[in-house]
Amino acid sequence: MSALLRPLGAFAGAFLLAACALLAPRQLLLADHPLAGRIWDPGANRIVAPEEALGRAVRARYVLLGEVHDNPEHHRLQRAVVEALARRGPARALAMEQFDADHQRAIDAARAEGAGAEAIADAGRFDRRGWNWPLYRPLVEFALERGWPLIAANLSRAQARAVLDDPARSRLPEADTPLREALERDLIAGHCGERPEAKRLAGLVEAQRARDARLARALSAVPNAAGVLIAGNGHARKDRGAPLYLPGADLVAIGFVEVEAGKNQALDYIAEGFATAASYDFVWFTPRAARPDPCAHVKRSGAAPKAL
Repeated sequence: MSALLRPLGAFAGAFLLAACALLAPRQLLLADHPLAGRIWDPGANRIVAPEEALGRAVRARYVLLGEVHDNPEHHRLQRAVVEALARRGPARALAMEQFDADHQRAIDAARAEGAGAEAIADAGRFDRRGWNWPLYRPLVEFALERGWPLIAANLSRAQARAVLDDPARSRLPEADTPLREALERDLIAGHCGERPEAKRLAGLVEAQRARDARLARALSAVPNAAGVLIAGNGHARKDRGAPLYLPGADLVAIGFVEVEAGKNQALDYIAEGFATAASYDFVWFTPRAARPDPCAHVKRSGAAPKAL
């Protein structure tokens, strides 16, 4: 075994032990799907072992870990990944979309007083119900236990509303057509296929871009330090998320993607825009979270999605 492969193999073993030590998530669907638990390298068009993905992440300055917010498996794996990074490399900053940047000083003050995770959540005004605090608490606990800086990374709600009302307030260069159209498609899908009126859609697109830019600033603002970003898959994407505002940065983006029945090959997910080298360095397939259909009300009403 080569000198390079030897530490990576040990690293993978430690990672897998850490992942198994965490409580197994409940209420997951398609756990026996052929892709569930597998890691896809879209650039090389192949399934890779955890040690390869994690080895690249260790060497990167920034690591972006996407998620579907309500999937407990995604959070379990995120915690396992940061644990593995901590064992293999120096301390990093942990930046979280779930805390608004306006509350950074309060978080820092609470931490200076030795606050635990619950008090940190209070200081950062964590939306416990909206974000489902039990899923994120292990990540906050990790930062406290390991001494990693905890960065409130998101644009404040007031700032996001201001951009929504007046897109020019983002102060970002105008988005090119492919980026704008891609973000529009994402937002329309998030509205169950219904297209918001033009002015509101433009505001939503610009607010999304402003959030991505703010998340990127949160990572880059840590002097002489590496960072990990915890955010939704859309924000972690290289082709239209926070990485766009970190040009030339040394980063690895990992998307945690839920499998779908009947889609048993990684390339089957190209239609969703995930299985491409432009979107993520690695796609980590997982079971689906059990959840009500968020668009059931549209289906019950019989309303047809509006044409693009």
